[in-house]
Amino acid sequence: MPDRNEPLRLIEFDSAATDPADALPWSAVLDSYSNPRDVLDMLLHTLFGRGVQPFYRKKQLDRVRAEAPLRPAGSQISRSVTESESSAFLVLGDGWTLRADRWTDKSATIEVVAVSDELAQRVLTVSAHEAEEPPGDERTTVKMGFWHQGEHGANRRVMPVSTPEWAEIRGNYSGSVAGALDRLMALRPEDIRGRLLLLHGPPGTGKTTALRALARSWSGWCQSDCVLDPEVLFAKPGYLMRAAMGAEGEDEESDRWRMLILEDCDELIHGEAKSTSGQGLSRLLNLTDGMLGQGRDVLVAISTNEDLARLHPAVTRPGRCLAQVEIGKLTGSEARAWLDGTPGDVPDGGATLAELVALRDGAPAIAVRAPEADGGMYL
Repeated sequence: MPDRNEPLRLIEFDSAATDPADALPWSAVLDSYSNPRDVLDMLLHTLFGRGVQPFYRKKQLDRVRAEAPLRPAGSQISRSVTESESSAFLVLGDGWTLRADRWTDKSATIEVVAVSDELAQRVLTVSAHEAEEPPGDERTTVKMGFWHQGEHGANRRVMPVSTPEWAEIRGNYSGSVAGALDRLMALRPEDIRGRLLLLHGPPGTGKTTALRALARSWSGWCQSDCVLDPEVLFAKPGYLMRAAMGAEGEDEESDRWRMLILEDCDELIHGEAKSTSGQGLSRLLNLTDGMLGQGRDVLVAISTNEDLARLHPAVTRPGRCLAQVEIGKLTGSEARAWLDGTPGDVPDGGATLAELVALRDGAPAIAVRAPEADGGMYL
């Protein structure tokens, strides 16, 4: 482990000195789409790419202290960028270069390139030392990754997400649904049969809440990642490969399973998906049990408002799905028991969890509307 007490060698600056960044061996073309952060990227990665400092280390931080410098003591910032939601800076050392980014959600990323791997790790360790606040009640949160396609490719951010314990929310689901979710929450790696998890049902029935509870129940063996743009994920093979393989610089153990959560991606899996979504459906199926999925411990959890009968048969075929759970309304008696004496009229046909929460909190009475008849195709 690098010794934090041994001083790091720094580049000395004085008022007459030329900033060493001005002499870095790099060349690039900036256009109207470039921004100051791109300059920081080029300064750091040129040293790495040209082999001047060929060793790279990265660390993701949460709950970063406001006063944490995120750099070795005594070092001087060479370049700095401050924006409304984030800030970034570049530091030049003797044989190493550091870039740090921090965001208003108290997360941060530190990247280091150096002439040796030992030096890169040492600079990273010193810079991250005591930068984070003590954790709160870790039992109520799970570190979840969030994927999205940015200007320069696929990006993953890790943030703590509030996750309920399944026992605390079990009463939010109808009896048969709760029983199915009981079995799902108790699964372990050796129980996995099928790679696709499908939660379907009307809006407001608690599908997202169930997925958050599942992320907590499985947190000991499975890393949960939410994909914010699933339609882009399956349209870009490079993005799909990164999400399936995992992002570089992750702290999670390599032998953990990964669950990619895709919410409300109805257009990807409905009956006409093959003709309307291009290769999207094919790539989804390939990830779950095709060549791409072989050798990768990846699960795909999909929530959808579509009725099961309207989904593409390839998605629901036996052997592909780990579980198919229809999450519907609580029955009239279950809904009244859920309210536990709170005044309010519950329709005989039952109510969704969202409707019951609104009723409990004093919102207007539940609106009841007859389902519209399916008119079929029209011109």
